[in-house]
Amino acid sequence: MKKIIIAIDGYSSCGKSTLAKALGKVLGYAYIDTGAMYRAVTYYFLEHEISVDDELAVRNALPLINIHFESSENGNQTFLNGKNVETEIRQMRVSNYVSPVAAVSAVRKAMVEQQQMMGKQKGIVMDGRDIGTVVFPAAELKIFLTAEPEIRTQRRYDEYLHKGTTVDFEVIKTNLLERDHIDSTRSDSPLKKAENAIVIDNSYLSPTEQLEIVLDLAREKIQSLAPPSKS
Repeated sequence: MKKIIIAIDGYSSCGKSTLAKALGKVLGYAYIDTGAMYRAVTYYFLEHEISVDDELAVRNALPLINIHFESSENGNQTFLNGKNVETEIRQMRVSNYVSPVAAVSAVRKAMVEQQQMMGKQKGIVMDGRDIGTVVFPAAELKIFLTAEPEIRTQRRYDEYLHKGTTVDFEVIKTNLLERDHIDSTRSDSPLKKAENAIVIDNSYLSPTEQLEIVLDLAREKIQSLAPPSKS
């Protein structure tokens, strides 16, 4: 069966990762969390006190950053230079800094190169903010997720509570909207819907309902690309 690339873009806390993980599992595709890649770079910069304004320091640091993913019973785990940093990169200190880091052209170039290498064999689901427009503009299926701001904020708030972290609701909302603004207005690879992307507003969809919609789209696309059967 022909394998395709599925690109999932959208705003913060729209459930991109949840959808991409589930989709990859059902289809038997590899799942690549590009947001985690930028968070890992951000964590590295914070730990080594590297400012995004220090162009030389940023360029010198990037070759030292190696990111890979491993599956476990607790889901996809992000490794930075051999260390599992999945917990660390989900903290607010990283969330507050990740958009400025992701807006740096040198950072985006380095991450996009890694992402494109991961997709050479196809059969992947990749989520992020510029997958369908920059990383894989020729992806066979492009999805753009959106949801109402209040609902996105509640989702992120619930995530923090589940992890035992207490964060003010309004602080989270401000962070989400600021990230959306920065990512949508940056000069390099801004967040925007690809022309041929299918928009899905999942404000009132359950994860299962959302998955079924996109699974139908994926299977339809895979079937349309299959060679005609010989009679």
